[in-house]
Amino acid sequence: MPDAMDETAAAAERFDTLQKRGTAFLGTRHAILGGAMSWVSERHLVSAISNAGGFGVIACGAMPPALLEKEIEATKVLTDKPFGVNLITMHPQLDELIQVCVRQKASHVVFAGGIPSAAHIKAAKAAGALVIAFAPALVLAKRLIKSGADGLVIEGSEAGGHIGPVSLTVLAQEILPNITEVPVFVAGGIGRGEALLAYLEMGASGVQLGTLFAATTESIAHDNFKTAFIRAAARDAVPSVQLDERFPVIPVRGLVNEGTRRFMRHQAEVVEKFQSGALDKTAAQLEIEHFWAGALRRAVIEGDVESGSVMAGQSVGMVTAVQPAAEVIAALRAQAIAALVARGTRG
Repeated sequence: MPDAMDETAAAAERFDTLQKRGTAFLGTRHAILGGAMSWVSERHLVSAISNAGGFGVIACGAMPPALLEKEIEATKVLTDKPFGVNLITMHPQLDELIQVCVRQKASHVVFAGGIPSAAHIKAAKAAGALVIAFAPALVLAKRLIKSGADGLVIEGSEAGGHIGPVSLTVLAQEILPNITEVPVFVAGGIGRGEALLAYLEMGASGVQLGTLFAATTESIAHDNFKTAFIRAAARDAVPSVQLDERFPVIPVRGLVNEGTRRFMRHQAEVVEKFQSGALDKTAAQLEIEHFWAGALRRAVIEGDVESGSVMAGQSVGMVTAVQPAAEVIAALRAQAIAALVARGTRG
């Protein structure tokens, strides 16, 4: 009968082989990226993830170039391990932000919030950086590769924050068998090592996690924010609802609270004003869009989890305690290896 230690060692070797393409691409021990979360993914959390063998990613968000430069420099003080920089394609100073990454010799640049142009991808790679982009569909994945993307992330609607309409379960089946030219990382609703293992076996090179890291010890999020995560179930993380098709609402997944309920009332009031002629269509759309202005910061930094935007993915139900990022990563690895061992025992 095989020794239990031998079985575990063999399972660990198998697991590391499965994630080898991802770890080689990232330069890390674990093929686990930290999701770039505005106000959360800053120097402390990013360096903690990287120091634990994962791959931290700075969320540039709306930062001006000078602030991003300081954040990259501050992160380098806290870790000598690889980390990435996430840039939003709609940022009005995208060109300058790319140049910051070039000056700072960022090892990886992640483009999010839209499809980057071939010119922006080329500019980001000027100093040798690897470019990662989000691919919401197979046709766009192929286009991004032709434009020079070195790696892709496919993110399902289970994720927190701004989401697309398709679940990771479907995206993975559509994209993983058909994209082999570059590493593909999966994201959305992943909270255990068994899921990580399953996607690696489907052909993914690794995973991206946000929700599990948002409530870690190193996260600067307010204690109220972390407590809300611990108390929440998967069903509490829902997308924002659009009340009237004439006034589009970008879907954002977060925890239900008074703010989300008030947003529904606000939309109804604005639509009524539009129909009565008190507001034209442009003004009405702006009133709806401005409702959440500053709401994420209120929740994350100030701890207002009632009226603020508590962005969270459906994996929030698997957040049961505030723990160091290293423990989150270690648990995922242990769960994946245990699953391989159990499979061998059953076989």
